[in-house]
Amino acid sequence: MKKVILLAVLITATFINAAEKQLGKAITLKDKTPVSKILSNPTDFEGKPVLVEGKILGVCKEKGCWIEVAGDKKGQKIKVKVNDGEIVFPKDSKGKTALVEGTVEEVKPEMSCDKEMKKEGNAKMDMKECADKEMKKDGKAKMDKKECDEKMADAKSKKEKDDCCAGAEKKVYQIKGLGAVIK
Repeated sequence: MKKVILLAVLITATFINAAEKQLGKAITLKDKTPVSKILSNPTDFEGKPVLVEGKILGVCKEKGCWIEVAGDKKGQKIKVKVNDGEIVFPKDSKGKTALVEGTVEEVKPEMSCDKEMKKEGNAKMDMKECADKEMKKDGKAKMDKKECDEKMADAKSKKEKDDCCAGAEKKVYQIKGLGAVIK
């Protein structure tokens, strides 16, 4: 009887582990960091290893090179980006739970004028000229981030806030994924 119970436990353990998929390097960290903590003070975590867990909200449909992981607070999420080919997140991972280890890093969001430069093939325009052009778009001088933050407090609509900060620098952070377990 003991052998039957032991066999049943081993079979159950095998099926439970088979449902988990290890990707990339093995997870080495023990303590999980809440996504909300990273997002509230990202500079405190920049360049440091973290372990996060959450529901997968989105997966790169082209190369499986990123996932978006839900935070512990409603509406929060963080992108986990990996080097192409090192880890390929399965496209059917959306809705599953991910345990991810990686390093927090700042990402420079693409300015809208980057797209304009590529579209027009304007290789002669340097980024400073492009940024100046973006800041003065629509004939209005855009304001710096401090001025924008002050005005945003009084802005009534989302459009006013977007117009206000069209040229203001916004820092974006993600996790450079090193290893993951998909459950």
